[in-house]
This record gives sequence, structure tokens and C-alpha cells, in this order.
Amino acid sequence: MNLKQGLIIAALALQGCATPALRGTGDLGVVIERAAGRVEIVETSGRSILGKVDGLGDLSHASVNYSRDARYAYVFGRDGGLTKVDLLEMRIVKRVMQSGNSIGGAISQDGRLIAVANYTPGGVKVFDSATLELVADIPALDEAGKPSKVVGLVDAPGNRFVWSLFEAGEIWVAGMKSPASPALQKFRNIGKEPYDAMITADGRYYLAGLFGEDGLALLDLWNMQDGVRRVLNGYGKGEEKLPVYKMPHLEGWAATGNELLVPAVGRHEVLVVDQSRWNEVGRIAVHGQPVFVVARPDNRQVWVNFAFPHNDTVQVIDVPSRKIVHTFKPGKGVLHIEFTPRGEQAWISLRDENRLEIYDSESFARLGTLPADSPSGIFFTHRAHRTGL
Repeated sequence: MNLKQGLIIAALALQGCATPALRGTGDLGVVIERAAGRVEIVETSGRSILGKVDGLGDLSHASVNYSRDARYAYVFGRDGGLTKVDLLEMRIVKRVMQSGNSIGGAISQDGRLIAVANYTPGGVKVFDSATLELVADIPALDEAGKPSKVVGLVDAPGNRFVWSLFEAGEIWVAGMKSPASPALQKFRNIGKEPYDAMITADGRYYLAGLFGEDGLALLDLWNMQDGVRRVLNGYGKGEEKLPVYKMPHLEGWAATGNELLVPAVGRHEVLVVDQSRWNEVGRIAVHGQPVFVVARPDNRQVWVNFAFPHNDTVQVIDVPSRKIVHTFKPGKGVLHIEFTPRGEQAWISLRDENRLEIYDSESFARLGTLPADSPSGIFFTHRAHRTGL
């Protein structure tokens, strides 16, 4: 057999082989199986589980960011682990133990950098998103050199990261145009013990909730020369009417155009906040102490879940009328609600019943259920293209 004949035979053999199925990532997502240290990879078009990836460590307070092409998930574990997962090959690409205790992270506007917020030993570490090589280590030290836990880490336009220092009561903004030497701006005395924070979808306003006193700290990133100001002075610890079973996550606030719908602390209410004036303009009575208040992508509805002992219930608020239009009980231990990119489905994790429930967001019909081991966070890949997620 000559060389030409050999090539022809090889080509014919390849034609007879099955071609691997190609697919995009736009309808994929990750579900945290917190007790197992594992993630499920799901797809929303057919509402199915594609596979699972093990070996991600302590996922008791895990969160996820995505690469800009939405192929890779970056999973932030409570044990300080940062894991890069390939959604298509369903495998760990790389895992680094970057601290002793961490609480989430963010990906930069250009997708090149991953920042992680740390409790122990505190500070922020920044990694190359392709290789997970460390490019910056930023200690969180106050003026006296005392370390702080870092909370509320988000990405912001201009390739910046913003975070808060819990013990120091500060907000820092880091410009990352030169990752090896971040440009830091520090805002001190912003309030006592910021415990969490959010950034508005347009990337302009950063709000930090205060555990040690009432109110929120607001930084306008368009006008940082004006400094941090206090807003919603009635919000927080001093307003407790009921035991606070769980502090609400600020990332779970619902921005609905010109308003924010936010969970009250220690009350069975959702507060309505005018985003132009940053003052309270209404209250909506709900079933229990709200934890997550999640807007459907069209902003017409807001879905609310609750802390124990009401954590078997979800309520739906019609935004224009501010009325509850649907109340239902998916099951015990409702932890997280995530809408598909255009909002036609709502996926709900039930930690205590080891499953996911899927609903039609217009008719509220139950579309299906999927098994999951103690599921918590649900993160779909459309987050890759949104600021602050």
C-alpha cells in the first residue's frame, strides 16, 4: 500500500466515526450541591441534568461567576478554594486553595481577572482567569494595620473591583488596568460592620448593608469625589420587630427600573425604595421574613422566599400594583430562585427535599422536577454578561 492509498483509507475510516455533538452554553447552568462538594450542570431548554463535577470542597456558601464566553464556571468555596470548571467537558480545569475561608468573588469587565474576597486571613486575591495564576494580593488593613474580613466584592465598569471591610467599616475601589499594582481608593468611616453589598445593574451605585447600625452606605461610582453617604436610615438592626433568622443577601435585592424591592430585616415585609432619591416609598406585607427578592427579567414580577420557619413558601409580587398575585409551597428548605435568561421559567432549589422545582413564570404551572443533593445556589450562564453577578 502506498502513501496515497493509506490516506484515502484513513479518511474513509474517519467519515464512518460518529462526530461529537456540538452545542453552545447559552442555556446551561450550575447547581451547587452544598453537602456533597459537587456541582450539577443543567440545561434549561430541555430541563435536564447533563452531568456532575465532584471535588469542589466546602460549598456551604458557594457562589459562581462565568467566563465571558460562558464556557467556564468559577466556583468560590467557603474553604478558600477557587475552582475553574469546564461546562462542556464537565471537568475541573484547575483548583487552587487561595485562603483559609472565603466568601465569594467577581470577574472583571474584560473577563481577564478573577477576584476573591477572603475572611481568613482577610484581603482580596486576584487571579488570571485563564491560568488561575495569582496576579495581585491586596491585604485588607485599616489605618492602624489591623486586618478585616472582606465582604460585598463586586465587579464594576472600568475594570474595577469594589468591596467592603467588615471590622474597619470601609469601602475600597481597586482599578485593575495594571493588575500587578492596583490603584486603590479607600473610603473610611462608612458605617459600622458592613456585612454584604450590591452594585446596581448599570454599575453605577454600590450599596453596603450595615450589621452594626441602621442604614446603608451608598457610593456613586460616577461621582466618587462626593464620597460615601448614608441612605435608608431606618433600615436594619434598630428596626427589628421579630427575631432575625437570616440576614438578607443584598445580591438578592430586586431592581425593577426606577425602584428597588428589598427584604426588610426582622419584619414580614418587602420595602419599596425609590432608586433616584434612595428613600422608602412603600411596604408590601409578605408571608414571612424575606431572604431573596428576585426580579423576573422583564421586571413585571418579583419572587420572594423566606427564612425559617416559613422557608417552604414562595410569593409572587406584581410590581405595578405592589400586590401578591400568587403564593405556593414548592417544598421544605427553599434556598434560591433563578430565572432563565428571558424569564419564562423559574428554577427553585429545595435543600431539605433534595430536588429542584421548575415553574412557568406566567401561569405558575409546575413544569418539572430534577434530583439534586442538598441544592443551594442556581447560577445560569446569562450571568456572564451582567455587571455585579
